[in-house]
Amino acid sequence: MFIHDLIRQGAPDALAIVDHERRFTYTEFQECVNNCRDRLYAAGVRQGDRVGLFTRNSAEFVFAFMGITSLGAIVVPINFQLSSREIAYIIKDAGIETVLTYQPLNLADAMAQLRCNLKVTQMDIRNIGQKKDGIPAAPVLTEYFSEDNPCEIIYTSGTTGNPKGAVLSHRNVVANTRQMSFMGCKAEHTVLCVLPMYHVFGLTCSVFYPFSVGATVVILDSFTPKETISTIRDEKVTDLYIVPSICSLLTKLASEEDMKTVRLVVSGGTTLPLKIQQDFMGKFGVDICEGYGLSETSPVVTMNPPEKPKVGSCGPIVPGLKWRLIDAEGNDVPQGEAGELVVKGDNVMLGYWNLPDVTHDAMRGGWFHTGDVARADEEGYLFIVDRIKDMIISMGENIYPREVEELIYQFPGIYEAAVVGIEDKLRGQAGACFYSVQEGCTVNVRELKKFLQANLALYKIPREFHIMDKLPRTTTGKIAKKTILTEFQAGKIK
Repeated sequence: MFIHDLIRQGAPDALAIVDHERRFTYTEFQECVNNCRDRLYAAGVRQGDRVGLFTRNSAEFVFAFMGITSLGAIVVPINFQLSSREIAYIIKDAGIETVLTYQPLNLADAMAQLRCNLKVTQMDIRNIGQKKDGIPAAPVLTEYFSEDNPCEIIYTSGTTGNPKGAVLSHRNVVANTRQMSFMGCKAEHTVLCVLPMYHVFGLTCSVFYPFSVGATVVILDSFTPKETISTIRDEKVTDLYIVPSICSLLTKLASEEDMKTVRLVVSGGTTLPLKIQQDFMGKFGVDICEGYGLSETSPVVTMNPPEKPKVGSCGPIVPGLKWRLIDAEGNDVPQGEAGELVVKGDNVMLGYWNLPDVTHDAMRGGWFHTGDVARADEEGYLFIVDRIKDMIISMGENIYPREVEELIYQFPGIYEAAVVGIEDKLRGQAGACFYSVQEGCTVNVRELKKFLQANLALYKIPREFHIMDKLPRTTTGKIAKKTILTEFQAGKIK
């Protein structure tokens, strides 16, 4: 199956998309995709072309994605919050000559700085699904077009340099929607898409997976607490895919009545602190199924099953995906011990765009190396310990910031917390804790240190504690540790 075949999985008259006041049945959805397809073909888009998609969440995003892929072209979703320089870099790297955009992009200076001489055509995405007279129907894809052809390039956040483009095939993405089938979404369910569609978690889990079973997708262009809560209530949303920061705000602002139709809540994108999980479940009586994934895996790798979630775990590996936990030499670690998670399966990317050496390193031995340290219990549930690159080495001892952060979150008054490695002349590295407090609360750092000392080895206790109004976050909701460290080193955080 190709990704664009998902538009035909629902009953013809069933509701496919709700986008504010607009509603589209599956039949109308297909018509809009066909209109988009014809417009793009008339504009010169052909098989193998890379087409940029620069827009907020909308029905048009979905029409365009399906229209592009049905021509055998490759979608490159672009984060609409990026600077002109960052956008120009992606356009140059992917070789994009057509960009569908909701607002004109002024990229001339940035393109010139990058010495990029591509002639980029900008098309207004806002009417892309409407019929236009005089445009002939685009030809069908050749029978030789394979499910192993690329359908999208997802650019990673680039925390260690320029972003890399993870190339996902039709098989990768469709396989991942099938691997999620145990989450129990059915045609009668209504799924909220509030996470950004340019990010693979929001797109696969809250758009493609529901379409694969003929369900309804309700689209919000961004997260605002009031609109999100009213939409959940008014549209009788059953399934939520969100990040921890949204979990926390829903617990604070939504009522039990607002959330009464919700049957499933999945948290991903970043690790879910236990305190946030427990508070949400305590108020609404709905388990949060924490999952784990990466852009390179389309994205889902693990997911807690709704009938048996395990608090603190990101769940077992999804069906059909092979996995191992290995040490630095590539050997399997003993049961219960932590090691790097490596995986292989139909949802694992083809590779990084135009980066054969980086691809070879990431896929060495035939396994995709996630860069995440995990341990597994006797039932096969995984617990993510930390990112390998976030690990702090102090006096030769390994410190995993997440372990320390989990305890800090349990201390009264703490709202957000991040532990980051900083230079230490004696120990090489030491931990520094950056935190914000809940509204109306104060935190006594001396008492916090005593709490940590009672629960951790002394070498794991952060050397410094710095209060902030709020912690910076990435566009996908993760606490931006790199930004914190940069600002701290520049003396902007005291």
